[in-house]
Amino acid sequence: MTDHDTVDGIAEAAQAAQSLPDLHFLPGIELTCLWQGRVVHLLGLAIDPASPQLADYIALLTTLRQARGEAIAAKLVKRGLPDLLEPARHIAAGGQLGRPHFAQAMLEAGLVDNPQQAFDRYLGQGKIGDVKAQWPALEEAVATVIGAGGVALLAHPTKYNFTFTRIRQLCDCLKSLGGVGIEASYPGVTPNHLRDLLQLAARNELLVSAGSDFHSSAQHWTGLGRFPAFSAQSHVLDILAPEWRGD
Repeated sequence: MTDHDTVDGIAEAAQAAQSLPDLHFLPGIELTCLWQGRVVHLLGLAIDPASPQLADYIALLTTLRQARGEAIAAKLVKRGLPDLLEPARHIAAGGQLGRPHFAQAMLEAGLVDNPQQAFDRYLGQGKIGDVKAQWPALEEAVATVIGAGGVALLAHPTKYNFTFTRIRQLCDCLKSLGGVGIEASYPGVTPNHLRDLLQLAARNELLVSAGSDFHSSAQHWTGLGRFPAFSAQSHVLDILAPEWRGD
């Protein structure tokens, strides 16, 4: 499980997994960070959720997200919308406050017909609610994952609107910092991009992982634990839990 910028759900998930004999549980996180001024997401797998270094990183992100949430709410008010800060915080339920919570608040207030419409009109890239934050650098994120005893991989490389030349540069940087691989299979990746990512990983001796990028049962574009099928030479489970690998 790799929740965004929080480990609060890991203990409950680990306990639930114990009652399911065919389910193996691996604690993880997806950290927000910056590379060359652009937001990217870093996966940390097999982390120690109690790591003090990780706790410090999460605390910083919490502060940044709360400040960004206040700025988003203020900008939306200037656009003529009601103040959605407290409704968004209520939806976040103590978790990391983000734009999806504002989208849900808009939906519940009858301002949009669905969350995607909220992003298309107000919250998406370049829109009034697309407020930037000075997230920690990729270097700090990788060091935090390694310090927490985990392995670092780049999440969903084709979701950043980068060219493949830039994705390769990002992967080179990640590897130089101690990262071990990339997420190659996830909802929305095209067959051609999946092939290209697997080839990139093989050429650069990077491990690959997969993920469902699942956020909520209310979102129907992805199912829990589902992602495009693939075959790779070197999977992250080869170093984390080789006994989980099938034939």
